[in-house]
Amino acid sequence: MTAPVFVVEDFTAGTDGRYVLDGPEGRHAVSVKRLHAGEDVVLTDGAGRWAECVVLDTEGKDRLVVRMDSVAEEPAESPRITVVQALPKGDRGELAVETMTETGVDAVVPWTASRCITQWKGDRGLKALAKWRATAREAGKQSRRVRFPEVADAASTKQVAALLAGADLAAVLHEEGSEPLATAGLPTTGHIVLVVGPEGGVSPDELAVFAEAGAKPYRLGRSVLRTSTAGTAATALLLGRTGRWS
Repeated sequence: MTAPVFVVEDFTAGTDGRYVLDGPEGRHAVSVKRLHAGEDVVLTDGAGRWAECVVLDTEGKDRLVVRMDSVAEEPAESPRITVVQALPKGDRGELAVETMTETGVDAVVPWTASRCITQWKGDRGLKALAKWRATAREAGKQSRRVRFPEVADAASTKQVAALLAGADLAAVLHEEGSEPLATAGLPTTGHIVLVVGPEGGVSPDELAVFAEAGAKPYRLGRSVLRTSTAGTAATALLLGRTGRWS
């Protein structure tokens, strides 16, 4: 088992290399994980900076004292993979974010597609977005990542089209009359943007807008996946084909 990951805002250690992890993360380390002296932990800001540390001691129920020798920087992956995820019903949005994070996606863009049953409006939308971001953070820790995926604000179809227009590969998952994603030509660097539609599929009008932005339709396979699992399957396929999983 690799060392557990905890999120910190800064990496300022004492002159002797001692660092105190406190607050909710310290409480989780001491009271839930029950870490002891001599065990390894990783501290990260979730944006690529991280430090491998050794536990020295605990103080009370929420303070973990560790030795931090140095701080490293993990470069951003290339090509970057962004999944535009149409809003699913219920808690399937958090499921999609969780599994895509564990798989290795770099960014998630919530999309208010025309056929989405769920709509993010007002305080409800803000709470839902906060849940997606919290899910990405926790899944990033669970999967031992030190660079967590960004979860953007909810985007309209017009905003998604603008994102697709700037991509090195712009793809829309769509089963009708499309070529396999498994055989699509992929860039070795740059940005891949993949659109996953809602339960009712991407509408003809949305397909036309995305096509005008340079996006092509692709299918994953013979079976039709739920919107909450299609992005994870497609991300895994792309990670394998681009060499990021090699």
